[in-house]
Amino acid sequence: MTLKKNLLGRWLSGAVLGILSALCLPEATKAADNIFLTYGPVKLTVRVDSLQRFAEEGIVDANLRFYFNLAGATPEQLQELRRILTTRAELNPVVVSRFLNTDIGEDILTRSGRILGIPWQINGKYALRGAIVSAGLDSQGLTLINFLRKLPTDGHVSGEVLLQQGRIVEMVVRASEYGIQVMSQLSAEEAKQGPVVNFTTLPDPRQPGNYGPAIQQRWQLTDVSRNRSFYVDVYKPQRWRNGKTPVIVFSHGLASRPEDFDQIAKHLASYGFVVALPQHPGSDFLQAQALIEGTSRQIFQLNEFIDRPKDISYVIDELERRNAREFEGRLNLTQVGVGGHSFGGYTALAVAGATIDWNFLKAECNLDTSFPNTSLLLQCQALRLPQKDYQFRDPRVTAVAVANPVNSAIFGITGLQKVTAPVMIIGGTYDPATPFVFEQIRSFPRLGSTEKYLLLAEGQAHVDFSKLDPGAKELISSFTNLTLPPPDLLHAYTRAYATPFFEVYTAGNETYRPFLQAGAAYSEYLSRDQQFKVFFISQKSQAGLLTAIKGFRDRWGLPEVAGDNALFTR
Repeated sequence: MTLKKNLLGRWLSGAVLGILSALCLPEATKAADNIFLTYGPVKLTVRVDSLQRFAEEGIVDANLRFYFNLAGATPEQLQELRRILTTRAELNPVVVSRFLNTDIGEDILTRSGRILGIPWQINGKYALRGAIVSAGLDSQGLTLINFLRKLPTDGHVSGEVLLQQGRIVEMVVRASEYGIQVMSQLSAEEAKQGPVVNFTTLPDPRQPGNYGPAIQQRWQLTDVSRNRSFYVDVYKPQRWRNGKTPVIVFSHGLASRPEDFDQIAKHLASYGFVVALPQHPGSDFLQAQALIEGTSRQIFQLNEFIDRPKDISYVIDELERRNAREFEGRLNLTQVGVGGHSFGGYTALAVAGATIDWNFLKAECNLDTSFPNTSLLLQCQALRLPQKDYQFRDPRVTAVAVANPVNSAIFGITGLQKVTAPVMIIGGTYDPATPFVFEQIRSFPRLGSTEKYLLLAEGQAHVDFSKLDPGAKELISSFTNLTLPPPDLLHAYTRAYATPFFEVYTAGNETYRPFLQAGAAYSEYLSRDQQFKVFFISQKSQAGLLTAIKGFRDRWGLPEVAGDNALFTR
């Protein structure tokens, strides 16, 4: 299977799941008879009962025969269409209903309703929600054909909108494929031009360090000024370094928790770091559970855009308060490293100085011009905040490493230019939540840092599959033609670069700089004999990246935005 087909399949799977997950109205008294497709003066009609007979019995009547002949559909394609129409999505309709009543759920419905509307060109979001929940509660379950049967009125698909979305999807697939190709080429070129390093003679940062197994503590903190209580998991080394002890604070992602990142915390503690992982109580696992259980109406609290960065600074404040009595003054709290994953990537970049670019965010969230970037579902919620000049920069933060960060739209061009500390960004080729082509390639050239690094791990899909419950793992394994890398390999890639990065920029340990100076060659060393490889570029390859981006823009006739270097512009 080609890379393009894989990328398109993943995008379409995500889109279908998004729509089917996205839809609460009581049982309708009238059901849809037809799905209309219009293009200019042309109006085509597909009868829902014709689709139902075809799905359940394989009968192709005159209504469907016309369209199947027009499309030149083969028997194999017709069989696949029947499978798609009748495959049941095992979703809890009560949980789906609760999700769709969140602000993010409403956004999904609105975007989906632009494609499948109702008569008189009305957005079909409410009809979609009612049909999804109604089908889920029905004994036949949530299938595509049952969903169509439960629509409370005829559906309307605009051919113009459909073609526009089709072109956008094709562009996204092409850009994703192109971005991976560019990263591979630039990484190889940088490896040839960089210094020659014999990595076998250097300490292996993938292996545990020399400061013993981590000692874990959990602190319960309360920031009285914000009336906010949360816990912090703190990992200390068994033995202390000579001199000052470097400190790292790590921010978890949406619907996650600090303990999900215990592996990297324990690893860094074995190198003599003190690592603190705070809970963000309005956007963590417990908040997601509250939505599922019906005790909250939102998957995250809006003020988390503000509270998360303040949590990081409060943890550093707490470490300062405890430094003398609990750490004998060892902690270096003037050169703190911050890490983050997903929403935690936003958090880390914010404390490093990134600011919200309201005008850019508004333009990115415009439904008429936005691309199918899943992370916009989160980023666009920030527009509901008072649009002030929020300043979260903490001068004690001097290095940032982020994985799959949510950031490109909310910070935009000017916001990311304010980040001047060293930055490492890690992305994945399989990431549907913060797609590499939108959220990492776009951000790298915008950063004001002169020491910055961009990594792309093949097969990395945003989440750590080793942390998933058995049911989720079984669901993922059920997808055909989807091969994932071993989680241990991805963990090794992360350790291989995160350890030297923090050693150099928070501990001042120049022994580890060759791993960054020759980072591209190191990626080839790490990837040898591996099916899933990792690519690396630094500031040295930025000019090549910009040239490649301009070539893609010219090929697709995309306009440029002054000061922007993104693959996609409006």
